[in-house]
Amino acid sequence: MQFKEALLIKYGEISLRGGNRRLYEKRLLQIIRRRLSPFEGLRAQHENGRFIIESDSDQFDYDSILPATTKIPGIVGISPCIMTDERDIANICESALFYIKRARGDKPFTFKVKTRRANKAFPIHSQDVSADVGEYILNELKSSKVDVHNPEITLHIEIRNHIYIYAETVKSLGGLPYGSSGRGMLLLSGGIDSPVAGFLMAKRGVDVTAVYFHSPPYTSERAKEKVCDLARTLSEYTGYFKLYIVPFTDTQLCIYKQAQPAKLTLLLKRSMLKIAQALAEKESCHCLITGDSVGQVASQTMQSIMAVESAVTMPVLRPLAGMDKQEIIDLAKKIETFDISIRPYEDCCTIFVAEHPETKPKRFAIEAAEGHIQGLEEAIREAIKNPEIFEIPE
Repeated sequence: MQFKEALLIKYGEISLRGGNRRLYEKRLLQIIRRRLSPFEGLRAQHENGRFIIESDSDQFDYDSILPATTKIPGIVGISPCIMTDERDIANICESALFYIKRARGDKPFTFKVKTRRANKAFPIHSQDVSADVGEYILNELKSSKVDVHNPEITLHIEIRNHIYIYAETVKSLGGLPYGSSGRGMLLLSGGIDSPVAGFLMAKRGVDVTAVYFHSPPYTSERAKEKVCDLARTLSEYTGYFKLYIVPFTDTQLCIYKQAQPAKLTLLLKRSMLKIAQALAEKESCHCLITGDSVGQVASQTMQSIMAVESAVTMPVLRPLAGMDKQEIIDLAKKIETFDISIRPYEDCCTIFVAEHPETKPKRFAIEAAEGHIQGLEEAIREAIKNPEIFEIPE
């Protein structure tokens, strides 16, 4: 009996990509290899509908390697397994027995065996393999029983180019490989919503760059530090991450001094979108991304969204549009941005807020009001000229 420990990497909707499937597989394999680069002696290879991570030694530290792979978009599950090249049924039975004894020790348990014969050249059908392995385990471990409906252990056998045996699959993100769906510019504030929006687009394969609008002295360095920490957390899913920190004070004061208070928030958001679009074009992005959720606040009513979005020509994606606040909070906690977002440091979106903002603005009225603000276009151009760039290398 010869085998070695490995990680079996599963992916989901990539397999439905038809003629483009190879491109998605290649992209995902590149990302896996980059994430594993800090570890010595590891290899990631494509394996007939799966990826396999092997070590130069017979064993490797699952606890260290799993965290590096579970946050990779495109992967749906990771299974610590044993793999063998010996393809006779006797070796499969012995390897399965070894695996299950190591997992359960001498304790009685119920189990079932589930075989997937992806390699159709293997001469024994899936059901027969499951029956043979199950019978062998029962004969060797007489205190254990088969339970096909509610087993304590489901022992999986996958017959591909190699034989893989495992009983556990660690759930991963799913989605598409990062960078396989174009590029987007995320308007990243210090709040709860926008980091979640960035995560969801990264999960759909969008290469996310971000812009933060900094308004000293009205916003503190702590507020900027909070956004940088959010960028660091998002980089755990994206790898490399680039954040533009745009000086927004002059633009904000220009609008504040000349605009009607009820229109202030909408005019500020229009200027943000214009700046974000200019940076997006510089970064060859295809869209803008915001954390808007329909109806959550006054600037996110349908009328307000229309009045704000007319400021730009680039598509504006809102992945949180149909989510309520609790759903967003739950996801923020899951991706570990929530505790950062609730730090008590204000961003530029929370200062100079009107007491009674418009909720059903007319787009043409907002555009007209913007046109009467003297010096606004110049302030926007100056803001775009000298942003600070914060980068997180992969």
